[in-house]
Amino acid sequence: MHTIDLAYVGRGLHEELAAYIADQHDYYADEGVHVALRDGCAWDEERLRRCATIGLGRALLSRLTDGTPWVALSVNTHRPLFWFLARPGLTSLPDLAGRRLAVHAPHTAPGCFARIVLRRAGLDPDRDLHTVVRAPGDYRLDLRGLHDGSIDAAYVGSTMAPEAVAAEHGWRLLAWVGDHFRIPTVGVAVDPTHIAPDDPAVQAVVRAHRRALRVIHDDPDTTVRHIRTFLGGQTAEEARAHYETFIAPYFTADGLADLEVGEAAITAVAAELGVPADITAAEIYRTATTAP
Repeated sequence: MHTIDLAYVGRGLHEELAAYIADQHDYYADEGVHVALRDGCAWDEERLRRCATIGLGRALLSRLTDGTPWVALSVNTHRPLFWFLARPGLTSLPDLAGRRLAVHAPHTAPGCFARIVLRRAGLDPDRDLHTVVRAPGDYRLDLRGLHDGSIDAAYVGSTMAPEAVAAEHGWRLLAWVGDHFRIPTVGVAVDPTHIAPDDPAVQAVVRAHRRALRVIHDDPDTTVRHIRTFLGGQTAEEARAHYETFIAPYFTADGLADLEVGEAAITAVAAELGVPADITAAEIYRTATTAP
């Protein structure tokens, strides 16, 4: 049996769902690979590039800024699972002008996506609002800040169903990033400097994830049951509504990237980072290398 380290670089459904299903259903073992799932959230790029990684957004930022030659071999979705959640009185993104927003750092993939969406709403992230920068991950401190009024809004990820949280507390869901910015995001990527894209272990992981994506599309009951392990604070009905709204319509069934979406995303991310868009989507999203 082959072996490989597979690192996730964020937490929640966005990052972990496909790998979690592949693990729970023994798809890795079926495909002949032993996968060690590693928490790479705090790893530097040099350590991360020695593993396969789930974080395609971070891989793209790294390729654009420092030239690490990441290639993506499978894509789970083109719509990032991040949301802007706000206290009462705010009804749209432009209402964030002059307000306090808890958000990821600009150089992180989620933070970069947030800034792109804010600019498209007519806001300058550095001048038009007060940002409270915090690391990705557990957003419970943000919820406390929304409760006590120390922040007006928070940019949150998929460790919760934010629409259910908003309804519970009388808050507002201002926007879902996936409605405003699309990018091939989360899947399987490797740095060929260390791991060949056609390595048998890598291809086994890709096959296992493609099987997991089919479960997401073909078996809603099983998928919702798995989703509830991530959304511990939500009911079964809320978890199903979240699945039907944000996951079932938008996760790929085959792991393939939309290269037109990829080209537009590379241009937008490079512009936000202030670096040249000197790669093509076909160079980084090498979905043709996935096994049949």
